[in-house]
Amino acid sequence: MKGVKAVFTREIHLSRETVQDFVSEASKCDFDVDLGYNRIVVDAKSIMGVFSLDLTRSLTVRYPLKDDQFEVALNRFALN
Repeated sequence: MKGVKAVFTREIHLSRETVQDFVSEASKCDFDVDLGYNRIVVDAKSIMGVFSLDLTRSLTVRYPLKDDQFEVALNRFALN
């Protein structure tokens, strides 16, 4: 369909110790990366935004472009 953009999603879990690594990997992307759960969504490149989330929850990463390097990095945070 014309005008419809693909959105890639991954389910991850972050701890206080892994937030900085995740934000660093998201910041390397040349496109927007969102992180959240339910209706709460923050910029995944913002360490303050990520820390504002409930890190005891499963989090959904959304991004518009396939990026093999980012997806490999996401594997470190992926839910099994």
